[in-house]
This record gives sequence, structure tokens and C-alpha cells, in this order.
Amino acid sequence: MKVSDTMQQLLWYGPEDLRLDQVATPKPGLGEVLVKIGAATTCGTDFKTFKRGHPRLIKKIPAPFGHEMSGTIVSLGEGVKSFKLHQRVVVGNSAPCGKCFYCQKDSPSLCEDLLFLNGAYSEYLLVPARIVEKNLHPIPKDLDFATASLSEPLACVLNAMEKINPKPGEKLLLLGAGPMGVLFVQLAKLYGVELIALARDPKKLANLKALGAQEVISLSQDANPLDKARALLNQGRGADLVIEAVGLPETWEMAVNLARPGGKVCFYGGCAQGTQVQLDTYRLHYEELQLFGVFHHTPRLFKKAVQLLSEGKIKAEGLVVGKIPLRDYEKVFVKGLQSHPLKYAVIP
Repeated sequence: MKVSDTMQQLLWYGPEDLRLDQVATPKPGLGEVLVKIGAATTCGTDFKTFKRGHPRLIKKIPAPFGHEMSGTIVSLGEGVKSFKLHQRVVVGNSAPCGKCFYCQKDSPSLCEDLLFLNGAYSEYLLVPARIVEKNLHPIPKDLDFATASLSEPLACVLNAMEKINPKPGEKLLLLGAGPMGVLFVQLAKLYGVELIALARDPKKLANLKALGAQEVISLSQDANPLDKARALLNQGRGADLVIEAVGLPETWEMAVNLARPGGKVCFYGGCAQGTQVQLDTYRLHYEELQLFGVFHHTPRLFKKAVQLLSEGKIKAEGLVVGKIPLRDYEKVFVKGLQSHPLKYAVIP
């Protein structure tokens, strides 16, 4: 497979300012590999970054953009022994150092030197040696690239599910009906928990219902939606488990208010930096609520995600709504658009 000297790459120049530039194709160095992108899937984080940047992902301007990707290895750097040319792979978008305080505490998602990789919206991607070593995964021939690229968001959702540790038969309230909601619904079925979804968009909620949510409630269309939700949760006591997958202060507070005494609340959706929320300390103390955040994924969870997708236990149906060529990026990343669609697969 011949590698061209230049390639098209989508770069972030500022809020709502993306440009498709012609740049030099990188060459892999020691321990690195070059991957020809087969598909890159869009993500809610991409849309947030498109609108306002990102404190962890944007290090310089212009910045490579996109982080859910899979493809084919077309060039190997010196010393790479675990992979071969023409091998189909999914690329993890980060790798911990394995040496810092948090890595030694078995918290690699909090690594003090967590190496991030962006640049999914491109013809080729240079994969650093640390990611080649820790978070690059072969995929079977019958797993299409668009589905394989879902390994990254699925690994993040697995991180939340492992931390909330659901038991069969428990009531899980999901706030949000976006792409992550689709994955949470599918995982809830695997864990044997009853999922009720609460969100604004009735079309996205209908999608979750079709995928297996027990009940869906629209904040914009149902009368008294919070009362309706509570009535479905342990005879009005509240949810055993709540996952907030929106990332707004009002839904963070709503999540706490809808948990039962002794319940767990996982803040999956990230709010803008500096955001503050108000919580009832009486409930936290006397009702023994467990509240915690969750961030990103780990190589172990990424590998588990690849396995679930490869085995067909998690599917792309109801999640990836279409495919577009890279040159048509403006059809997805639309200036001034307040809400964003489910996932598209961007094909270079």
C-alpha cells in the first residue's frame, strides 16, 4: 500500500473554526506506526471542542482533531515487533505512563503524564510508541472500521459502569439520550439492570426505547416528568443508580435529587471548567448518597470494549446514523448549531 507524501487533515484553529489542510504525511520513528484511517466516528467531546476548545486535548493551534479511529497499518517504525504491515487495528487515543503516583495507585485514567492522541479526521495518523505499546489493538476482518472506532466511547462507558457496579435487577436512571446513552442502554442489558432514560429529545429517547430501555421520559413533552420518573423508581424512593450523561449543572443536581437513600450517582457528563452546583448536604449525610465523577478510560477497558464489539455484544445500530467523506465535515460540524446528532462515521 503506497503512502502519499502529503495528506488531508482537519485542524482546529479556534471556536467553530475547522479547516481541511494539506500537510506532510508523517513518517514513523522508533516504536511508532503509521495508520491509514479507515473510519473516524464523531463524538460529543468533538462537538464541545469544536465550539469552545478543550483544556486537555488542545495543546497548540492549529490542533489535530478527532479521537475515535481505526484503520490499517501502512508503515512500521524501527523496533515494532507486535504489529505488522496491512494489519487492521483500532487506535486507543491515550496511554498512561505506568510510573507516576496515580498509575502506581492503579488509577491510570488519572495519570500525571497521560499521553493523548488526536487526529482521527485525517488520511493518516502517526501512532506514538507508548500507544503502540499499551493501547493499539488488532481487530478481526469481519469488524468494520466504523464499529471498531466505537471502542473509545465504549471504553469510557465501561469505566462508568464498573465504578457504579450495577447488580442485576437494580433500577438505573440515565439522564441524557445522546450517543453515550445508546451504549449505556446496551450495557445495562448485559448487566441485567432496568434502565429508565430521562432527556429532552423525544426522537433520541424513542431510539433508546427501541434499543431496550424499560421506560423513557421527555423533559420537553411529558407532563411532570420528574414526578413520572420518580414513580417508576422503587415505589417513589428514587433510583438505585443514576448516571448523568449530559454535562450541565442543572442535570447534575437533578441526578442527585432522583437517587434513593443509599443510591449511587455517577457524573459521567463533564461540565465547563469552573462550574459549581448546589447539593443538599442533609441528603448526602443522612441518606448516605454516594456521588463520584468518572473520566476517560484505561487500556484494560479499551481492550474489553474491542472484545465486546468484536463478539457482537455491543452494536453500532441506533448509534452510527450515517457516513460522510472527510471533505464534507461542515455537514456535521455546523457553526451555530446548539444540539448535535448521533454519531457519523467520517471516511477519509
